[in-house]
Amino acid sequence: MNLIKPLTFGLLLVVSSTSAYAAIPGFVGDQPLPSLAPILEHATPAVVNIATKNMVQQRENPLLRDPFFRRFFQIPNTTRKRSSQSLGSGVIVDANEGLIITNHHVIDKADKITVTLLDGRSFNANIVGSDPESDVAVIKIKADNLTQLNIADSDKLRVGDFVVAIGNPFGLGQTVTSGIVSALGRSGLGIEGYEDFIQTDASINPGNSGGALINLRGELIGINTAIIAPNGGNVGIGFAIPSNMAVSLKDQLVKFGKVNRGQLGISVQDLTHELAQAFNVSIKRGVIISQVDANSPAQKAGLRPGDIVLSVNGRATKNSSSLRNNLGLLSIGDKATLQILRNGEQQQVTIKIGKRKIATVEGSRVHSQLNGATLSNLAAEDKQYNIKHGVKVVSVANNSKAWNNGLRKGDVIAQANRVQVRNIIELINVAKKRSSLLLNIQRGNSAFFIIIR
Repeated sequence: MNLIKPLTFGLLLVVSSTSAYAAIPGFVGDQPLPSLAPILEHATPAVVNIATKNMVQQRENPLLRDPFFRRFFQIPNTTRKRSSQSLGSGVIVDANEGLIITNHHVIDKADKITVTLLDGRSFNANIVGSDPESDVAVIKIKADNLTQLNIADSDKLRVGDFVVAIGNPFGLGQTVTSGIVSALGRSGLGIEGYEDFIQTDASINPGNSGGALINLRGELIGINTAIIAPNGGNVGIGFAIPSNMAVSLKDQLVKFGKVNRGQLGISVQDLTHELAQAFNVSIKRGVIISQVDANSPAQKAGLRPGDIVLSVNGRATKNSSSLRNNLGLLSIGDKATLQILRNGEQQQVTIKIGKRKIATVEGSRVHSQLNGATLSNLAAEDKQYNIKHGVKVVSVANNSKAWNNGLRKGDVIAQANRVQVRNIIELINVAKKRSSLLLNIQRGNSAFFIIIR
């Protein structure tokens, strides 16, 4: 069961509780008590509430889809829809242009976006660009007298730094909580495609998505995104996208309307203690290149299998996730400087980011009964699906084994034998273990199982 939840709050039910506390004196003797109020007076006007509306098609009884049934009972041939609403938060990062950073899942599929400022003014917003792989989006409003947050260098954060979270939990209105940085560089959580989260114990709840995580100078250090919520509420484990990543993606979204990620053409794995001994190196962290694709930017730059990548553009690569995140901030055509270790000596390699190619495989490589299907990893542009990972059916030949087993073009294989599959390699590994396959298929807005024997 996935206990990690995005923080958008659907308008279904609001439950709140309050407690009364005795007033705390402002001074002890002649000394004022420390307070976050002066910082928040400057920061809170830059954090906005975001309300979205969209029309959702309602499920109908199968009889209502029968044209004869509709004609007989004189039922109009119209699609029934209902309005869906949700709430989130956002951060003004450019007051002159009215640019606001929020999460992709806050504004995804929204027909109308309304931004409400701390001073009570409300504005309709337009989407500038959105990136589902990182869960970052930029929206824009036309308004005067806006306040923007200054951006801090999130690479300088340390575990134990005090932080403040500002957002719109449960639709209550702007709320401020405080805590510390609990951990840095959290990844592998399955929340987004690109993960490099700041973990904090500052209390954040549904509705905080897209809100600000700030330092004690009132500077933006992260965009609140998700929490671990085994009981549906806050347990002190929240995650925020680092400001450096969010701002870099914002720049691309403003310039292109999307993130133009490219590729190097390499396969990598984490440098373990055993591999470090085998390669006779003393470093403890890094990423080792296991394969270099032919005619790829990596091959043209001279990278080789066995090279150990230490950093990209000065940012350390502690593991394969950090390497992927560092490269995920670069656009096609950008140049990256890689610090590598080869045969015990450090070298610098400059490489130009190339266009990403989506690899495909024949279904017969996965299972003999999938012959006739062509499969690929789920790409970022497949926004119509409500899943972030899986294997997409690119094509199916008519009357092939895959066709007769029920696969169709556009299907997404989300699970195999009740195991989530994120990519083709994972699907192949699951298929090797048994002669039959139980596939969970996502087709449009529906999901179902098929058995492959």
